[in-house]
Amino acid sequence: MAAIIPRWEWRWFGDRFGPAEARLAALEASEVHESDELYLLSGAGDDVKVRDALMDIKVLEETDADGLERWTPVMKAGFPLPAAEVAKVFASLKLTAPALARDAYTLEQFTDELALPTGKIRAVKVHKRRVRYTVDGCMAELSEVAANGKPTRTLAVEATDAAAVISAVRKLGLWGYVNTSYPRGLAALIDGAPLKVAVIDAGTNSIKFHVGERDAGGRWGTVADRAELTRLGEGLNDTQQISGAALERTVEALSGMVAEARQHGVGAIVAVGTAGLRIATNREEVLRTIRERAGVAIEVISGEEEGRLAYVAARAGLGLDGGGVVVFDTGGGSSQFTFGRGNEVDERFSVEVGAVRFTERFRLDGVVDPPTLKEALAAIARDLQHLDGRKSPDALVAMGGAVTNITAVKHGLAKYDPAVVQGTVLDRAELDRQIELYRTKDAAARRSIVGLQPKRAEVILAGACIVKTVMEKLGKQSLTVSDRGLRHGVRAERFGG
Repeated sequence: MAAIIPRWEWRWFGDRFGPAEARLAALEASEVHESDELYLLSGAGDDVKVRDALMDIKVLEETDADGLERWTPVMKAGFPLPAAEVAKVFASLKLTAPALARDAYTLEQFTDELALPTGKIRAVKVHKRRVRYTVDGCMAELSEVAANGKPTRTLAVEATDAAAVISAVRKLGLWGYVNTSYPRGLAALIDGAPLKVAVIDAGTNSIKFHVGERDAGGRWGTVADRAELTRLGEGLNDTQQISGAALERTVEALSGMVAEARQHGVGAIVAVGTAGLRIATNREEVLRTIRERAGVAIEVISGEEEGRLAYVAARAGLGLDGGGVVVFDTGGGSSQFTFGRGNEVDERFSVEVGAVRFTERFRLDGVVDPPTLKEALAAIARDLQHLDGRKSPDALVAMGGAVTNITAVKHGLAKYDPAVVQGTVLDRAELDRQIELYRTKDAAARRSIVGLQPKRAEVILAGACIVKTVMEKLGKQSLTVSDRGLRHGVRAERFGG
C-alpha cells in the first residue's frame, strides 16, 4: 500500500450545486474516472468498499469545528481476503466478526457467507463517473452516481490542509451545505430520506426564513416559514453604512434561524442578501461579522438576479402559464421587477425604491397629513419612471412583506396564514382604503390593526404607497399576491422543484 496520507474531506449529495457548477465549468478538468464499486453499509462504520478488486477502507479520524472530516486509508487488500483482514473489515463496520471457517475469502464468499447473513450489512452497487478539478490547491470532484440504480450527484473537496478545504468550499459558494460522507449519503439515498434545506433572505427591512422538505416524489412541503423585522437598513440612506445596532438585531435573528434550521436537520443552509447589503459601504465587515457570529455566509446577489428568482417563485407558486406577466417584489431598500411570458424572462431590473427609504425621507412612520402623502406619492412615481409607457401586462403579481401584510389586513388574519394570502387578489380600492387607514394613525396605533405585523407598523404606509404606484404605472386595477418570495425562488433554483 502506498504511503498513508490522511486528508480532510467535504462532500454533499444533491441534484444541483448552485453557483458551484458554473464555477467548476469555467475550469479545466484534470481527470475523468469511471468505476464500479461495492459499498458495505452498517449504519455506524467507516468508509468500506470494494474498488478495483481491492477491499478499500478509510477510517474517520476526527471531525473539526467546521464539520470537516479527516479520513485515513487503512486497507487496500486483494481477494482472496485473509481471515485476519476480514476481521478488520468487520471492526471498521463496528460489528463483531462471525466465526471464520476459511483461511481466506473470495469476494463472493465474503458477501454471501459473512456479510449479508448478519442482517446488519447492506451491499450497495455503485457506479461513479468522477470529474476532477483543482480549486485553491484542493482536489474538487463532481460525480454522477448511481447506487443500486438510484441516481444522484455528489461534489467533494479534499486536501491535507483543512483551511484550504474551507476556502475552496466558500469559493464554490457551498458554505452552509452540511458535510455528508459517502456511507451516510448512500444510506440516505437508498432509504429515500427526504431532503430538508433552509433558505434565508437577508433584506433591508426583514430577514425571511424558510425550511422546505422534499419527499421521494420530488414534492416540496414547508417545515418552517417566517420573517423577523430587523431594520438592517435603518439609517442607510443617510450614512451609506449599516449601523451597529441594526447589525446586532440582524445577528441575533440570524443566529436563531441557523439554530432552528439545524434542529430540523437540514442538509444545507443558503443565505442571500439584497439591496441593503448591496449598497452598504461597510458590507464586507458586516458579512464577516455575520459569518463569524451567526454561522451563516450570505451571498449578496444583484437586483436583476433577485428579480429573476422572484419570477421563478411566483410562476411555480401560482401556476402561471401563457400571457405577459410582471412580477415585482418591493422591500425595504429596493424593488425588483421582472417582465416575462411563460418560462421566458424578457427583462428584469431593480430600482432603489423601498419602504424604509421613503419612510425615513417623508417621516411616514406617524400620522401623515394629505399634502405630505401627496408629496411622497409623487416622489415614488418619479423614482419609478422606468415603468412609464409600458404595455399593461396580462397579469401583475406582487410579493414581499409589504403586500403580504396588506393582504393579511384585508383578511383580518390575527394569525398569518400563507394558504389564505397566496393567490389573493388586491384591487386599487383596497390599497386606497389601507393607505388612508395608516395615514391617520401613528405607529403605536397601527400596531393594533389586525393582520399587521407589529414591527412593520413604521414602514407599512410607504410600502402600500409603492404598491399603489406600481399598479397605476402599469395600468392595472388589481394584482395577485404571491406568498412565495425570493427564498422560494432560491430553493427552486438551488435544489429543484
